[in-house]
Amino acid sequence: MIKDRNSQIGQNIHEIEENIQRACKNSGRKTEDVTLIAVSKTKPVSMLQEAYDCGCRHFGENKVQELVDKYEQLPKDIKWHMIGHLQRNKVKYIIDKVYLIHSVDSLRLAEEISKEAQKKNVTAHILVEVNIAAEETKFGTTREETFKLVKEIAHLPSIRVEGLMTIAPYVENPEKNRQYFTDLYQLSVDINRENIDNISMSVLSMGMTGDYNVAVEEGATYVRVGTGIFGERHYNAV
Repeated sequence: MIKDRNSQIGQNIHEIEENIQRACKNSGRKTEDVTLIAVSKTKPVSMLQEAYDCGCRHFGENKVQELVDKYEQLPKDIKWHMIGHLQRNKVKYIIDKVYLIHSVDSLRLAEEISKEAQKKNVTAHILVEVNIAAEETKFGTTREETFKLVKEIAHLPSIRVEGLMTIAPYVENPEKNRQYFTDLYQLSVDINRENIDNISMSVLSMGMTGDYNVAVEEGATYVRVGTGIFGERHYNAV
């Protein structure tokens, strides 16, 4: 998969993939069930191209304008993930460009996504964002409200819930987040038992640079790694 292991980005990706393989082995999972998303927010197109040349095909962006700009400049087989907070008035710009929207946390946002998806004649694939740690500074629905929100979204046309996403707290010791990942996995199992039409719980987007190993051990199917691939963020470079 890696074309150039000698580049720093190539080395980083290779190391992350080995860590994912190890975490899968520890938890009795198949490596192919976990996909690495290169979180490329604030990074220049040249760095994304380098990651692409090293085999990455899934990229995650936080801002609509940045995603649109990069979409236009990079290969069209990239699968773009909208992982940041999404404003309703900006849905129309990305609805036919994104592979998966991770950050749906309200019925009003889901309704807007459904409306714009119908206009473009596409099916929007989304995750419901859950604030599993109940942090005041984080977006996301509450654990208790997730069932209700999922059932409401299920009735909307041109939109499909594929699973759940969470942003765990920033911690020095990733073991401190294990319970949150376990809780999100259990929530997905509980929802899946309901057999709701138009709802799948096959995707769990959880785990970032500091804790993706633990997230994989607890059932993550997507891990979102930015700093671990590209280094520290530079907010003036796009």
